[in-house]
Amino acid sequence: MSKVRITKRKKDEKSREWPAVVYFWMIGLAFASYVVARIVLDAYSHPYHWLSGLAGGLAGVLIGWLWYRRRGDVF
Repeated sequence: MSKVRITKRKKDEKSREWPAVVYFWMIGLAFASYVVARIVLDAYSHPYHWLSGLAGGLAGVLIGWLWYRRRGDVF
């Protein structure tokens, strides 16, 4: 009985992890936009604060990827 070995080269294998800079921008902008919306939109209902935090997080993902493509990762 013969054994078949399947090997992968490290350079052929693509990483499926996001760079750290994307997480930093996403978390930072989500938190900042939530806090600003909490202050500015205090008279409005609570879901607006969460929606602004979500929008800030999505904008952070976009900015983080642009930063990564332009300047690389932070580490």
